[in-house]
Amino acid sequence: MTPGENPIKVILIEDQRDVREGLAVLINGSPGFRCVAAFRTMEDALRAMGNSLPDVVLTDIGLPGMSGVEGIRLIKERSPDLPIVALTIYDDDEDVFDALCAGASGYLLKNTPPARLLESLQEVASGGAPMSPEVARRVIKLFRKFRPPDQVPHHLTPQETELLRLIIDGHSYKTAAAKLGISTSTVSFHLQNVYQKLQVHSKSEAVAKALRNKLV
Repeated sequence: MTPGENPIKVILIEDQRDVREGLAVLINGSPGFRCVAAFRTMEDALRAMGNSLPDVVLTDIGLPGMSGVEGIRLIKERSPDLPIVALTIYDDDEDVFDALCAGASGYLLKNTPPARLLESLQEVASGGAPMSPEVARRVIKLFRKFRPPDQVPHHLTPQETELLRLIIDGHSYKTAAAKLGISTSTVSFHLQNVYQKLQVHSKSEAVAKALRNKLV
């Protein structure tokens, strides 16, 4: 992000005070990011979120009171285009799929390195869907259990197919761009074309459809 650009505004929802304050310090101390509010519960966040929306919501799943999953569902009902990233210690199948089905755009574990966390916030604000490698492998393994339907032509170009293969393998925009020798903005452009051709709206949906239809 170049100087002068608007920072990525983040709302943080985390019940553990030390984790919440640490994340707020990380976000506010990093150029191009700003933590505009931090809440202990989903109820507090929902009451405070009005017409002034952030660019990204970063939320824990295991919250007191209303769960993070239910909160994600309510936020998406109010603001369908607002990207939400789940940040949690839980990596079991049920929690991962509940969060993604509720509308989370990404799923990161709390052991995610700070630099990768910031990169993921930037990625999701640009339309991406970051996942921790452990989560991505779990999602792929489970999707492969689904019985693929009849083949449907989607007319992906060779570069779009290779990009989709890299995304399935867990690459971020940055590492996929490096592999293909293109810019991250070009990766984003190609992914939008892939989404349109596959008739999906997110990276996780694209991965699921590609695996079910054996596109790669």
